[in-house]
Amino acid sequence: MVEVHLEDDLPTFLLVLFAICTTLVVSIHLIALFISTCILPHIDAVAGDAKPSASALRLSPHVRLRWYIELAWVLSTGVGILLFLTQMSVLTWVRFVGVNYVASVVAVAVIVPAIIIFVVFAVHFYRQLIAHKYERVTHDITELENAVLELELANRRTSAI
Repeated sequence: MVEVHLEDDLPTFLLVLFAICTTLVVSIHLIALFISTCILPHIDAVAGDAKPSASALRLSPHVRLRWYIELAWVLSTGVGILLFLTQMSVLTWVRFVGVNYVASVVAVAVIVPAIIIFVVFAVHFYRQLIAHKYERVTHDITELENAVLELELANRRTSAI
């Protein structure tokens, strides 16, 4: 993409769109890489403990930094892949518009279904992940409610004696 030969008669909007896409692809991936690189030492610090306690694991930096980890994942995989596919579409127009109009149209016609499939899969995957988290939290709350009821029942029995 860096060494692409650009024609002199390309429309300005196409060059601007290509520049924006290229810059965003690189920027998004570098931000995700930076976040991942900064979080890794925190995870290593906890993993280096011989036997971390349950409270140490709950207070672990990777738990507190979960938002950043998820942001890096979303930027790198979700946004990055969409931007890359978009950039490929724009690149075909930049490269082939003066050579062969049909090649540009066909390339976009191939990439658009790929983008749709990617978005559908990402939404499906995310919904499954959220459903699993919801079920896990619901199960944990039910267990806590049962434990409270058992404690109250045990407390009533000891009070009655």
